[in-house]
Amino acid sequence: MRIFGVNIPDNKRIEISLMYLYGVGPAVSKKALVAAKIEEGRKAKDLTADEILRIQNYLETTYPVEGELRQLIKGNINRLKDLQTYRGSRHARRLPARGQRTRTNSRTVRGNVRKTAGSGKRKVDLK
Repeated sequence: MRIFGVNIPDNKRIEISLMYLYGVGPAVSKKALVAAKIEEGRKAKDLTADEILRIQNYLETTYPVEGELRQLIKGNINRLKDLQTYRGSRHARRLPARGQRTRTNSRTVRGNVRKTAGSGKRKVDLK
């Protein structure tokens, strides 16, 4: 089953399966099921095409999800860069933008770069 171009797992409960969509968490998932009048405990493979369409229509009209949300976030970051704000400059340099320290613990943003000194001894090649 596909919603917004994303494969939804069939063997999981529908409220868990909907969370595979970007921008849909537990709260939005439950709201979508209530609006579409679908019980929470059902598996994704047991849904009819009409029920899937009701879920998709609700999410599409109410919340930005998938590509639309990604574009919105990218636009917000580009706006910060264009205004040359501090946060925008941090995004541009691929550094943490929310006040975290960078001497250590910014490996996910900088990449897993480990610049630690070794013991100082060179290894002797075996002959």
